[in-house]
Amino acid sequence: MKEVVRTAVLGLGRLGYWHAENLAQKVKGAELVTVIDPMEGRAEQVARELGVKNWSQDINTAFHDDTIDAVVIVTPTSTHAELIKEAAKNGKQIFVEKPLTKELADADEVIQVLREQNVNCQVGFMRRFDPAYSEAKKRIAAGDIGKPLYFKGVSRDGNVPHEEFIKYSGGIFLDVAIHDYDIARFLMNQDVTSVHSSGSILLESNRFMEKYNDVDQGLTYLTFDGGATGDVETMRVAPYAYDIRGEVVGTEGSIRIGSMRNTDVNILTAKGSTHDLIQDFPSRFQDAYLLEMIAFIESVQKGETPICTAVDGKAALEIATAATQSFLSGEKVEVKSLSQKSLI
Repeated sequence: MKEVVRTAVLGLGRLGYWHAENLAQKVKGAELVTVIDPMEGRAEQVARELGVKNWSQDINTAFHDDTIDAVVIVTPTSTHAELIKEAAKNGKQIFVEKPLTKELADADEVIQVLREQNVNCQVGFMRRFDPAYSEAKKRIAAGDIGKPLYFKGVSRDGNVPHEEFIKYSGGIFLDVAIHDYDIARFLMNQDVTSVHSSGSILLESNRFMEKYNDVDQGLTYLTFDGGATGDVETMRVAPYAYDIRGEVVGTEGSIRIGSMRNTDVNILTAKGSTHDLIQDFPSRFQDAYLLEMIAFIESVQKGETPICTAVDGKAALEIATAATQSFLSGEKVEVKSLSQKSLI
């Protein structure tokens, strides 16, 4: 077992910074060796703030440093495929933020290279590590609700991205709903075989999304290979909270996951009762981001396959791609079955 995993973080935007901070200060067995970002001054700033000795603007620095065991890739989606392949060819274990790649053809090539180089790649679907979703997985696997029959996912976010982000995001089904597609497979222990999706623009202020064939509200109906069905509601126009919930209905019961409450406190006055609501994803999934990084480092230490593999990443990408095609065509789209399923 490897005692210390020497890591590098590539890409130091908001999420990359959180991963770097966790690795530098909170993940046992991890040593953050270097931080890298092509933006002038950014890597140096983060290195100084986190007490990291090395920094660079050149991402290749991490690949050609023999002392680095693992890389954490938090760069734009369009760069994922090439960076994963380069990391694998240089023997680095890999964590990459979702989605695995932007195009399915790239995902196949990435998985092939990972297998040839005998390198593991964990994809950053953090909901799998969230305590509520993780407990739900255990309860479902234990048979507490019988056989899973129906999945329901809700992802509502009132923090509308700016136009430049929407332009390159890949659309609401790839950018947002993909989290629900992955957690649906994880909880149901079944693969999705077909999707039928629709969407619309609800707010005039988001009308610019039309230019990119995108919407601020989407709905996806899912069918699974085990006979189950489900639906995923995705929304960028929730003015009240960051609202992430899930439910699995089984033959003997139902399990509901998630809450909008920031703290379990009720305020009672003559005007009525109130409680505070979660307003953003850092607040909702702070623990999950830390737990997924702990799991990644432990998998590298033990030489084990991570919980969420590149094959899982491709499966979620397939569903998101099919959902986008269904939205654009207005027709049901079959999801091509994977040649090799991950253990979910």
